[in-house]
Amino acid sequence: MKKNLFLLALISVVCGWAQTYASFNINLLGTISPCTVNNWYANGSNTKYSSVVGWANPADNREYAILGATNGYYFIEVTNPASPVVRDFESGINANCLWREMKTYGNYAYLVSDDATPNGMIIADLSYLPDSIHVISKGNSILNRSHTVFVDGNKLYCGYINTSGAGQKSMAVYSLANPANPTLLRFLDSDYPSISSVHDMWVQNDTVFASCGYDGLHIYHYDEIQNKFFELASYTGYVQAGYNHSSFRTADKKTLVFCDEVPTNTVVKVLDVSNLSNLTLLDTIKSNQGATPHNPYIVGNDFCFVAYYQDGLYLFNISNPSNVYVAGYFDTHYQNGLNNGYPTSPSSYMGAWAADPFLPSGNILVSDMQNGLFVLDAKPAGVGTQSNSIDKKISAKLFPNPATENINIQLLNYKGKIDIEIFDVQGKSVLSESKNTNDIIFNFELNTKKLSDGIYSLKISGENFTLNEKFIKN
Repeated sequence: MKKNLFLLALISVVCGWAQTYASFNINLLGTISPCTVNNWYANGSNTKYSSVVGWANPADNREYAILGATNGYYFIEVTNPASPVVRDFESGINANCLWREMKTYGNYAYLVSDDATPNGMIIADLSYLPDSIHVISKGNSILNRSHTVFVDGNKLYCGYINTSGAGQKSMAVYSLANPANPTLLRFLDSDYPSISSVHDMWVQNDTVFASCGYDGLHIYHYDEIQNKFFELASYTGYVQAGYNHSSFRTADKKTLVFCDEVPTNTVVKVLDVSNLSNLTLLDTIKSNQGATPHNPYIVGNDFCFVAYYQDGLYLFNISNPSNVYVAGYFDTHYQNGLNNGYPTSPSSYMGAWAADPFLPSGNILVSDMQNGLFVLDAKPAGVGTQSNSIDKKISAKLFPNPATENINIQLLNYKGKIDIEIFDVQGKSVLSESKNTNDIIFNFELNTKKLSDGIYSLKISGENFTLNEKFIKN
């Protein structure tokens, strides 16, 4: 349905790139922030956006981002990533939401929210873009609320769902045989009532990796012939177990990466799932101080993107899942991230919510809760190339620079003892410290209050590496 073209023209103006975004091996192609309405949860954090998903029209190869926002859903063309354009907007059934999730099946988009009623599902036909979308249904005849959705083949899985007839359920699966009218097949509760909720799920060929919140990770298979769920395995009581939020599996079906959202700053887990009767933890990943891993996305077997609160998008090379390293990052959230020191509110909704690295162009979509949509290029990090051509690189980032009383250092891809030394312009050592790290993303702080104003060199050294960086004290 066609909307007010004048309004769309106004909100299609790309946000200026005046901000400097901290990055490593990932480049900014374009960004846009069309929503002007803070949601009910904002509490001063200026929260406007939630999830994002990409869609490519096979008829003309144009690419789009569907961006969830406080007031509804923005359909943004990103065929020219340097100039994203809002092509249409559909208001939400509840027009003031924190959570919005979307998935596509063919030309259809399924749009849900888990905010208070009145709410429901919107089904839209995208084939009319770039002119407009056509809404096929909008209401609560299928469901009242759903926290997440996932499309596998011709089935739609809905996590933590509420329906008018059955009330609150942990998970449901619907048939998309008629994609304009999904029909209920089965509730997980009918077979496993002890699971209180499925927050999110990653599904392939009806094998469901269900992130069940504080109930941990459970793996089910939906048998369409028997119309029944069967549990294949579970993984609970693991290191830093919290609220099991979401997961993603490699193409070779050997490795699963999953995130626990609560408490803050939990490690991302890398799990061997090649044998479901012997699930084995291979590695853990810890990000910036205070940051929270939200959603993982795996490209092939080698690369895993993770959308982080506060930290933006991180890219990990998981080609050796027992020795993961940082291949790149892009800090969408300049308000708290590397540009301005450690996050000031690590428990709040700030930073990257979701990503989609699966557009045919290879461009990556990221939604930042305050800053809107980002279109990124991760080819410098090796995505889209042979991963073994990209070496593990030890690097360091200093911030803020210039520094006043303190300077923060982020060291990537090194574990062990490090020595830090600061030299003035005459080459005299004015400060030295030693530290130990077991994290591939290691953040520490040096007190520079006693240093005179001027230019300094900082040397970081460890086993078989030395880095030299300059900074200004003022």
